[in-house]
Amino acid sequence: MLRRIAPKSLWGRTVLIVVLPIFLMQSVVTFIFFNRHWEEVTGSLARQSASEMAHILELWRDPPEGLDRDDIVEMAREDLQLFMRWAPGETIPERDKLSFFSPPNRTLEDELSRAISEPVWINTRGYADEVEVRVQLDDGYLVFVTPRDQVTAQNGHLFVLWLIATTMLLGYVAVQFMRNQVRSITRLAAAAEAFGRGDDMPEFRPTGAREVRQAGQAFMAMRARIKRYLLQRTEMLAGVSHDLRTPLTRMKLGIAMLPEGEDRDALDADAKEMERMLEAYLDFVRDSQDTDRTIVSVGELAADLKAEFARMGKALEVEIEEDLSVDASPLSLKRALSNLCSNAFAHATRVRLEGHRAGGSVILTVDDDGPGIAKEDRDRALQPFERLDSSRSSPGSGLGLSIVQDIVRNHGGRLTLGESPLGGLRATISLPG
Repeated sequence: MLRRIAPKSLWGRTVLIVVLPIFLMQSVVTFIFFNRHWEEVTGSLARQSASEMAHILELWRDPPEGLDRDDIVEMAREDLQLFMRWAPGETIPERDKLSFFSPPNRTLEDELSRAISEPVWINTRGYADEVEVRVQLDDGYLVFVTPRDQVTAQNGHLFVLWLIATTMLLGYVAVQFMRNQVRSITRLAAAAEAFGRGDDMPEFRPTGAREVRQAGQAFMAMRARIKRYLLQRTEMLAGVSHDLRTPLTRMKLGIAMLPEGEDRDALDADAKEMERMLEAYLDFVRDSQDTDRTIVSVGELAADLKAEFARMGKALEVEIEEDLSVDASPLSLKRALSNLCSNAFAHATRVRLEGHRAGGSVILTVDDDGPGIAKEDRDRALQPFERLDSSRSSPGSGLGLSIVQDIVRNHGGRLTLGESPLGGLRATISLPG
């Protein structure tokens, strides 16, 4: 249950780990303070005031020799700051007039009941700075008015205000500190995500704590190694493909000079196959180096593809959501869709290209009514230089789907293969919208 309700982001969890203990500690301190403060300090003050009132009450009943009741009133006012008034023939109210803050009231009631056996009425709400106590006697009641700070502790609210202020200050400082630390991790995650989409982000610089800077520096070193590896791979493949063109051209000239026959036709077919493979390698290299991005209208791109296939005598069905666009390289995205449609037409008679937006992604699908690819072979079909031993296999380099997958990955998307509602293969491209 805690795992379900806990924050999922690093920012939320760090705030929970750092800020929550501060508030819990302050809450515990406040609880302990008020227990001690109101039970001990307020209890001590109330006990002393109740004892003084009980003592004055005894003197009022039986004044010492040489003193009258007026002297007792004056003595209580001067020595104890206890103001007295006698109300002859009157009766105290039935219910006390207590303030809304109950802990001091209960404490004062308990102490007065222990010190004075007569009925007592307490008024803690009628005066701002005084507390009134009335004691019922046989012929009237005696009124005691004493300063509030002699009965209950008065500085608790100041402590609460200081506690709240310091808690808020500490919480704010902790939140700002963690925000700066999390921002560095967020920037590192954004740089890694952008690099996965093919964006270089040269402005990225590691910041934050030492461990975060180390992670950022490790990412930059990894990025440099990956870029160097990709460059070496594309340069090697481009060089090999270019160098093979010269002997291939000589082979084609030699084949052209051979007398017509089955042997010549077989050699000519092999030479054309080799030429198609070299073109596929060069396409693979060009796609790896194509990084120019712009806002591409998917509808216009699909219309161009439909026209191109129509010129080849193939009917491409197109269903694209209106005003659908994506941030991509126009040439690379067009080559990816063209490869998928060409592969579909090589094995099927009906091919459909669809596009729509789903959440924050643009979904492009190519469906056909061909034989499809077995579920266990779909991952292998996306690997470079793989040729399937099934009805979907055809002569070639085995780079068709691999080129598409590289293009999609360079755009931060994903290529998946599945079953088509037309009965054949469905190739789905998901790109960030």
